[in-house]
Amino acid sequence: MRKSFKLKHQVILVDHQTNTEKLVDDILKGQSKGLAIRLPIKTGVFAQYKIDAFINEEHRHDLKILTRNTAQALKTMSSGERKKILLNHLLEQELDCMILVNPYDNLDIQTQTALKEKFDKLGESIFLIQILTRAADVLPNTTLFYGYKKEKISKYPNIERLLKSHTSTIKFKQTIPRPLKPFKLADDTLVQLKDVSVNFEEKQVLNSINWTVVKGDFWQLVGPNGSGKTTILNMITGDSPKSYGQNVTLFGHKKGSGESVWDIKQLIGYFTPAMTDRFRGYHTLENMLISGLHDSIGLYQKPTDIEKSISQKWLQLLRLEAKKNHYFHQLSMGEKRLLMTARGMIKHPPLLILDEPTTGLDDASAHFFVSLVNKFAQESTSAIIFVSHRKETGLKASKTFALTISPKGSSGAVCIHS
Repeated sequence: MRKSFKLKHQVILVDHQTNTEKLVDDILKGQSKGLAIRLPIKTGVFAQYKIDAFINEEHRHDLKILTRNTAQALKTMSSGERKKILLNHLLEQELDCMILVNPYDNLDIQTQTALKEKFDKLGESIFLIQILTRAADVLPNTTLFYGYKKEKISKYPNIERLLKSHTSTIKFKQTIPRPLKPFKLADDTLVQLKDVSVNFEEKQVLNSINWTVVKGDFWQLVGPNGSGKTTILNMITGDSPKSYGQNVTLFGHKKGSGESVWDIKQLIGYFTPAMTDRFRGYHTLENMLISGLHDSIGLYQKPTDIEKSISQKWLQLLRLEAKKNHYFHQLSMGEKRLLMTARGMIKHPPLLILDEPTTGLDDASAHFFVSLVNKFAQESTSAIIFVSHRKETGLKASKTFALTISPKGSSGAVCIHS
């Protein structure tokens, strides 16, 4: 390390609307007004957009940089593998400083912990600048604290003051709007997996999974990357052929007994952040919510007065009523997540699945989101499956189904919270 440079480890806590790539570029160019940063000569950037750029180079120009020592393509690697190989690439350059941009997103707890330990150790020899949306990710050796909102920098004397500025208390005044047509099912058991084992080619993924989800349950589904969470969700939603020949019962029907995928999907509300990309048209917020009543992408028939009334109540609950005629693409990331989740909730489906819904959100938006999910759990009879690597503060799931990886495939364990 070049000792002539004196720079304390620092964190810049940003909201999810911040263009982090531009912020990093400003820092590298010395244009970061308000930040006490004078960068060393050799600075590297550890960020997802850097990985995306390497993937693009491999795909378009067959230029292997991160993967030059392996036959495997970067795009086929897991999130953890990609970040590990990027870190190794940066360490080879003997840097004086490293800028870390939300380094723990999409990683399981075990991988997050290992990566934090590496960065903590790395901080003994080089300078670290952390750009984060979640305060819990701040490394313990950090001594300078900044907040960044709407391109405005604020400095804080300590981590406690920074945390206080980025937290919020949510109090909903309205109750959850009632469904237009309540679902009536003959059985309270919605999902039942009995001794389910799944393999892909020679790799065993699931081993004798037993899991039952009943009406009104609030589950958190957890497990390391590659443990089979997505495989289980795809079996439940009907998107995986692996459920055929297995002892899987969905909403009272044994899998393979003649039910259609559409029959299953009508009973499930589903949200994952990638879904926001499917809505590229000019859909107003009101129409987006109403389309959830029809399970359609967009609204292709004139809404009724009752449908408009329900939509208005949801917009009031989300504090978006002033934007009801705005287009979906005009919303912030956090607002899009809230609206899409409400769209999944609007008909009070027997089962609501939320797959990594808070990834990329800042603390305030994640808190709002979790508060909404808790409220829906309290005021509806829908069962909820909340999938997340991150332990969200305030999430009131009453049960956890945890997957543990082994050479024979992942096993599952149930934990009931008191």
